[in-house]
Amino acid sequence: MHDQLDASSLSLADFYIGDSDDPLVPPDGFTGWRRDTRRAASLYERSLLGAPTPRTEVDVDGRRRTVVNLSSYNYLGLATHPETVAAAQDALARYGTGACGSPLLSGMTDLHRQLEAELAGFLGTEAVMLFNSGFGGAFGSLAGLLRKGDAAVLDNRSHLSLIDGAKLSRAQLRLFTHNDPDSLDQELKRGGRQLVVVEGVYSMDGDLADLPALLAVAERHGVGVLVDEAHSILTCGPGGRGVVEHFGAEDRVALRYGTFSKAFAGAGGFLAGPHETLDYLRLYADSYGFSCALPPSVVAAVLAGLRVSTRDASLREQLAGNAEYFRAGLTSLGIDTGESTTHVVPVIIGADRALLYELGHEMLARGLFLAPVDYPSVPQDRVRFRASVTAAHTRADLDEALDIIAGTVVGRAA
Repeated sequence: MHDQLDASSLSLADFYIGDSDDPLVPPDGFTGWRRDTRRAASLYERSLLGAPTPRTEVDVDGRRRTVVNLSSYNYLGLATHPETVAAAQDALARYGTGACGSPLLSGMTDLHRQLEAELAGFLGTEAVMLFNSGFGGAFGSLAGLLRKGDAAVLDNRSHLSLIDGAKLSRAQLRLFTHNDPDSLDQELKRGGRQLVVVEGVYSMDGDLADLPALLAVAERHGVGVLVDEAHSILTCGPGGRGVVEHFGAEDRVALRYGTFSKAFAGAGGFLAGPHETLDYLRLYADSYGFSCALPPSVVAAVLAGLRVSTRDASLREQLAGNAEYFRAGLTSLGIDTGESTTHVVPVIIGADRALLYELGHEMLARGLFLAPVDYPSVPQDRVRFRASVTAAHTRADLDEALDIIAGTVVGRAA
């Protein structure tokens, strides 16, 4: 079955730079590579035929297939919660389908202002600003705050949105070794205007930022820190306020970024921090000022989700219990889950990229929808599947997933 992946020695990294005089012409060999790897690539952009629930239907070669879904970020099950759905429907009837304007012009509604206020109160920060895209918000925050001559000091496993934002700002991009305070210290010794950026839960590995150690270094150098809580907001901390709350560091972190596309089960993102900083950023983050505001129906659903999750701590407890159960099951099978301690659980295959896609198709045929993650998103010798465990999964769902993994992956991964 490896024949369709004879091109597995190639990856997206090999086609990044074009070799023709016309930027509209893909690099030489790209079209052929896409053709030769079509079966492998069909595991991506697969059409869900229902909500991103623990059991859903997907399109497999034109046919409906019911699967256990471990690929969606619906961490608290809020995508189909009666209160979030009702809130979205009510807002749709009242405000229509879209905001039809940028936040700086006509796109804001009272719902947007209400969400900003309730999020700020929830997080205990002076202010919050909303973005219409999770990627665009992280990207725009760094591009709007940093300038040429500054330095963005990022953990080397940071999300591409943060790396791209730093690059667009024309600040110097410095990467320190993942969760290594000594490596961070060495980078900060280079001086200048600097901002340290880390993630709360790392999206490919499922481990936490070592905030206590990293904050101590940043504070010693007098440098502010931005924590990206995309995968940790509503899911980590006693009150769901993320990894910053988990470590009791609310008063030590300058800026906290989060997305609405994961535990909130909506779309967009937000930045929380001092009023003066965000007031400045509203005018200099182009992805804020020059993009249409979030649709009011999405804002209403997010607002309802915030209220549900803060009222019902059992959702976080169920999520944590499910994640621990699933990780323990994988460990008992001899599966490498890396450094994961959270609901983001990698199933690490090793260096055999052709095997990654072969296993993906085998698991899908047996009823498990698990997304592959290939190089260069992860190291070449650590390609994997990334499982997203949710509070809505039952133990029966997880047991079925473990049985399928046992029958396909065990004995074949590195």
